[in-house]
Amino acid sequence: MSIRNLNYLFQPKSIAVIGASIHPNKIGWVVTKNLLSAEFTGPIMPVNPKYTSVAGVLCYSEISKLPLCPELAVICTPAQTVPQIIQELERKGTKAAIVLTAGVSDVFGKLDKVESKEFTEEVAKYNIRILGPNCLGLIAPRSGLNASFSHIPALPGSIAFISQSGALCTAVLDWAYERSIGFSHLVSLGDCADVDFADMLDYLSGDPNTNSILLYIEAITDARKFMSAARAVARHKIVIVVKSGRVEEGARAAASHTGALAGKDEVYDAAIERCGMLRVFSIEELFDAVETLSKMQPDQVIEEDLTILTNGGGPGVIATDSLIKSGGLLTELAEPTIQKLDALLPATWSKSNPIDIIGDADGQRYEKALELLLEAKEVNSVLILHVPTAVSSRDNTAKKVCRIAKASKKNVLTSWLGEATAESARKLFSAEGLPSYDTPESAVAGFLHIVRYQKNQVALREVPPSILEDFEPDFDLVKNVIQNVLAEGRESLTEIEAKQVISAYGIPTVKTDYVATPEEAYRLAEEIRGPYVLKIASTEISHKSDVGGVALDLNTSLEVKNRAVEMLSHISALNPSVNISGFTLQQMIRRPDAYELIIGVTIDPTFGPVLLFGHGGIATEVINDKALGIPPLNFNLARDLVSRTRVYQLLRGFRNRQPVNFEEIYKTLIGLSQLATDFPQIQELDINPLLCDEDGVLALDARIRVCSNEESQLSISPYPRELEEKAVLSSGVKVILRPIRPEDEHEHFSFFSRLSDDDVRFRFFGLIRSFPHQEMVRYTQIDYDREMAFIAQEELGSSKTLGVVRAIFVGLSGDVEFAMIVASHLKGLGLGPLLLKKLIKYCKSRNAKRIIGQVQTSNKDMLKLATNLGFSSKAVGDGMLEIVLKLKD
Repeated sequence: MSIRNLNYLFQPKSIAVIGASIHPNKIGWVVTKNLLSAEFTGPIMPVNPKYTSVAGVLCYSEISKLPLCPELAVICTPAQTVPQIIQELERKGTKAAIVLTAGVSDVFGKLDKVESKEFTEEVAKYNIRILGPNCLGLIAPRSGLNASFSHIPALPGSIAFISQSGALCTAVLDWAYERSIGFSHLVSLGDCADVDFADMLDYLSGDPNTNSILLYIEAITDARKFMSAARAVARHKIVIVVKSGRVEEGARAAASHTGALAGKDEVYDAAIERCGMLRVFSIEELFDAVETLSKMQPDQVIEEDLTILTNGGGPGVIATDSLIKSGGLLTELAEPTIQKLDALLPATWSKSNPIDIIGDADGQRYEKALELLLEAKEVNSVLILHVPTAVSSRDNTAKKVCRIAKASKKNVLTSWLGEATAESARKLFSAEGLPSYDTPESAVAGFLHIVRYQKNQVALREVPPSILEDFEPDFDLVKNVIQNVLAEGRESLTEIEAKQVISAYGIPTVKTDYVATPEEAYRLAEEIRGPYVLKIASTEISHKSDVGGVALDLNTSLEVKNRAVEMLSHISALNPSVNISGFTLQQMIRRPDAYELIIGVTIDPTFGPVLLFGHGGIATEVINDKALGIPPLNFNLARDLVSRTRVYQLLRGFRNRQPVNFEEIYKTLIGLSQLATDFPQIQELDINPLLCDEDGVLALDARIRVCSNEESQLSISPYPRELEEKAVLSSGVKVILRPIRPEDEHEHFSFFSRLSDDDVRFRFFGLIRSFPHQEMVRYTQIDYDREMAFIAQEELGSSKTLGVVRAIFVGLSGDVEFAMIVASHLKGLGLGPLLLKKLIKYCKSRNAKRIIGQVQTSNKDMLKLATNLGFSSKAVGDGMLEIVLKLKD
């Protein structure tokens, strides 16, 4: 979360090349040559005791002999020399270094770049920021900086490309150069000993020259840091990801179905979705997606259905096949729309979607048809296909399409087929900001990129609470169960214990009793109604059905006893050493129209708790129909999770089968999410099967594995509902003080519109009267790991926002920057002190060292409040004071 000194990495005023060389086949020569040819305006100082000059530039024998401190150093020396060089640069005062050398980690005894942290821990001792080691370097064309050993330069542009693979950087550079695609930054991270994806995302978030960010990811090592940075930048910039390693060789051994089903690559999918980013699977698709998303209509809700307008039946069919196979839908045209098209088009038109307006269609026919479709309520997005014919003008048609499309708020995509004959039309579309594609298939892929991206953006805006409203789980019961299990030296809960745990979090379960012997099973069966289900009780057997440990539909108590004897004998013969404690007995549940589902939790080594929903039963792994989600969840996120499975279509009902009670499924998933949030000790949890029908859900079996871990492993911070509180102003007005939420955006606009000129001037140091949507998004959609904003709202009536205090945690420094604004008509009623005291208390709980703000000298009310609360002040400019509250020495 730190961008400390990264400006020296990307905008240095002076550079040293440690290990510069005169030999063309050496990296030290290539780096020096690239720096000199990139038109860098500051001094470039080669360092190598072997030479007096390199590439015509005076060379220095050692770092201590440099005439000035280099803000950036590029290190090209052997691995064993790097630690000493970093120490010398630190003493010299250098703020950033690029370590191109491979094998540096081994010098510190690091055997694996993911599993060991020796080098990272060594780097953390220094004030210098390090890119690498084992990297290509970086290129920042707008700064005239090419600190890499790339074979080709980068053109200037607005795309940032960040990669863990240096080899892929050169391939992308080559590919992009031929297509005249430019970059704001191209960065090879290498082993990420210091600067990592999260640092880069934080830096690029504030870079005005970067509109889109492309990531090539091999592995993430600090998920919480990455998710925090990614969610922050994705709220206002397009972020697209290529994640390698999609296929795992061999299945990971797991004690639960959930663990076996939750593949590592699918967890990355779930994480990327919650971050509001888009995942693609090739370099070409990466740049296609940037082109598409940068030209989509802002704030337009995109459905999965597409309307296709074409002058050729074949391309329309190809587009339809691609759409349906990829999970999209064709828009079903309403009867009024068809009637209007009948009046406009030749009698032989297709009468349905795709809309084939016949091969001799001219620009006017396209224009009228497109205008009609964009006015139709059922039409959300339109793909226009055009095949070259001798009787129509491609360019004239393109111009008319542009005119109609630009006047609409709906998304219009184009595909003019052909090569040379289509080139001028494609250039026109590009100039007018309309997405254009060479083929129908690539056009459909572009449309689905928009759909998926907007869905992920919706997921990004969801901020589930840390404590669910109107939900009171039995926290103490679960805590006691887990403590007792761990005290006994066990990892696995018994079936009865597991059902107690999930029941405590609102998940309905079937009553289950424990018996030690076949005879006890017989006596218990005499007391309850049959039919019965008998299961073996052993914490050493995860999948009871696999060893004959489950007997269904037992009708009499004698049958229960006999099957218990048989079960005991059979399992003991299979594994004589297994520890069997007895049996569980429950009534056989008969719900003939119920579906068997599975829900569960597993701990991903990177992203922590992961939730799973899917088709359950004994064949769950064979069916392999599941979706993964990152907790915490709310209703919207639970709904999306369920909808991403094939079984969802069955659950909606068909023929004479009624739809299931989806609300109960969502409640169950949210309860499970809360359980995983509250108890980091839970390592694996399975509810399989979970019966579900129109009457609700019922857990028939559950298994849980725990450990002694008590530290939260969540990769996404939940909305901190525990920080909500009520207060009363001196006027008697009741208010709620709480953290800000994304849904506060609309009221935040209203709040700023009600402020006086002085209110605005004191807060923003200028008279700002309007905020663009993207700016307001940054104020209301915050990451609670890195910042906090408390708002005061009326408790009753209109729930108007009355004031806000905001704090941003500055990297790892312990400093907190704050700002506050209260509506002027409420000043003097105690709202300002309430908000600022709440912020101070919160900052103390986060172990902050200082709270810092800037205040105009004319803002007497704020200065008086700050003084009363212990802030000191000092002048920092004309008419400006910096106020500081020390929380720690």
